[in-house]
Amino acid sequence: MSGRVLVGVKRVIDYAVKIRVKPDNTGVVTDGVKHSMNPFCEIAVEEAVKLKEKKLIKEVVAVSCGPQQSQETIRTALAMGADRGIHVDVSGKDYENLGPLQVSKILAALAKQEDAQLILLGKQAIDDDCNQTGQMTAALLDWPQGTFASEVSLEGDKINLVREIDGGLEHIKINTPAVITADLRLNTPRYATLPNIMKAKKKKIVTVKPADLGVDVTSRLEVLKVEEPPQRQAGRV
Repeated sequence: MSGRVLVGVKRVIDYAVKIRVKPDNTGVVTDGVKHSMNPFCEIAVEEAVKLKEKKLIKEVVAVSCGPQQSQETIRTALAMGADRGIHVDVSGKDYENLGPLQVSKILAALAKQEDAQLILLGKQAIDDDCNQTGQMTAALLDWPQGTFASEVSLEGDKINLVREIDGGLEHIKINTPAVITADLRLNTPRYATLPNIMKAKKKKIVTVKPADLGVDVTSRLEVLKVEEPPQRQAGRV
């Protein structure tokens, strides 16, 4: 399969940050908080870059939906080896209410526009833990899907996958174009070197609006309240 791969990269609160709920219980505090690329998205980027290094694909395109700061996440993917980026500009209330369905519609529209042969995503994001975007994107495109992948290999227009399931490991073969979501043991993401970080600054990032893709990002869900879980009681000896 020699073609184009779209990789979703989500900007999330860094995994090492202690999450704090807003006093009015409308969400979590994000102002002045360190953000980084979702760890599962890093694994997806690494896998796409590895496929390119093996000359199995031609181009890796990093996609992120969110405000202006999402371009920093795309730059990280470019420094890891992606060729170019697409920033889907979503801000304000639309960003706060952006869910898996809206992101799936955006990815499906971009896959058609970019004539992509493969979409690689992290299996879930560490902020909402939804684990839905890959499955919804595959459904919207009517493409085969390989979720929770711990091994990926290409054979022409076929993809061999090892999936991590509750009962053990499942081996499947799917046709391309397809959607794959990366599990933790798929690979270990590389660190971006300083020369590659400098090169990433020159790589192209195109900014588009959801409306440019014909996508309505109006949410169908309403968050009523966000609160911290109850504190665990001390153990007894």
